[in-house]
Amino acid sequence: MTVSAYKPDLNQVKAAYLKAEDLKVAASILYKAYFDDPLFKDIFKVDREGYEARLRAAIREEVSTFWDAQQPLIGLYDEDRLVAVSCMIGPDAAFGAGRFWHWRLKMLLTAGYIGTKQMIVKEEKVRDQIPAQNYYMLSLIGVHTDLQDLGLGHILMSSMIGLLEDDTQSEGIGVLVTLPKCLSFFEDAKFEHVKDIEVGSITGKVMFRPRQV
Repeated sequence: MTVSAYKPDLNQVKAAYLKAEDLKVAASILYKAYFDDPLFKDIFKVDREGYEARLRAAIREEVSTFWDAQQPLIGLYDEDRLVAVSCMIGPDAAFGAGRFWHWRLKMLLTAGYIGTKQMIVKEEKVRDQIPAQNYYMLSLIGVHTDLQDLGLGHILMSSMIGLLEDDTQSEGIGVLVTLPKCLSFFEDAKFEHVKDIEVGSITGKVMFRPRQV
């Protein structure tokens, strides 16, 4: 079966935490998902040679750091095939915008000083606007490029919300949305607009979904 002919059975797709052997595929899905994102294009200088390498390295280091820190990495699987993935930061102050020094060093070597600094500033600005103390932050989310607009994103979102509802200590989930076409996706999941912020030359919307008690 060719990739274009492949369509997952949505009734058979299952959500699960990522396995170590899926990290490379997850990074590839997210790289393609954020390739044309205006914020990432601005941070990693799309107009300069090497944009693809800088973005790929940054996404790879993000996924690796989430895994090492045991943060929630949720994947959607059609049998053994990973078709969508999300990376969240749990309600743990120890894993914040600064991440870890080894992550910063790797990012400096791969994405450059300015890109690394802007990634940190972005998260700090978002956190400053979240109307909660203990919450999850949705950092990255992506669906395989050949399988978009089939409903997989909504299934993945339902899985993330399920994680939130099971955690009685969490107050909700925050996210920064920079693509207008994605607003309705988050609005459908009951995310509420908090405030517009600027990161570099890009304006994004901080959104928050309170835990339903």
